[in-house]
Amino acid sequence: MKNLIIAFILISPCLGDISHLLSESSTITSPSPPKPYSFHYQAGRYPGNIDRVHQESGDGTGHVQGSYSFIDPKHKIRTVQYIADENGFHASLINYEDTVVQPVDSETVRLAKEKHFRLYQKIAEANAHGVPVNLPRDSASVKRAKDKHIQLYQKIADEHAVIAAQREIERLAYEATSVVNDVNLDHAY
Repeated sequence: MKNLIIAFILISPCLGDISHLLSESSTITSPSPPKPYSFHYQAGRYPGNIDRVHQESGDGTGHVQGSYSFIDPKHKIRTVQYIADENGFHASLINYEDTVVQPVDSETVRLAKEKHFRLYQKIAEANAHGVPVNLPRDSASVKRAKDKHIQLYQKIADEHAVIAAQREIERLAYEATSVVNDVNLDHAY
């Protein structure tokens, strides 16, 4: 009881009149229409080292234009200029030419590709002529496991057949000893 009184005393200042707050929140109006804006910033991972720049401006009607630049891991400055309007987002990439160039395979990759294509061709030709290629063979332990599985499967199948036969005998015995209950609703007693 003492703890309850202490808790009430501590909570009671929190239960004050908040009606003045509710009246202020009821006068919230819708936000004003969008206004033109513009921003520009530069940033870096280390003090005094700028490695990214972003600038953007909007006219307040949904038309936005801007650009951002950054230094990539290869120490190249990459820039994206963009415009967003009622027709969508349109970007122009500057200094990205090397990103669309197909890399040249190393000697190891070239040899691995050749080996892969030779094996692929060998398998494709064998399949075209119905010749199985490199079928896996069971090891001794796999063969023993398969044999054990087949034996257990057969044992369970035999047990199920015995149970089914017993149930059929029971059903036939029940039918032979049961009297058909012939109820004729036309005869009233």
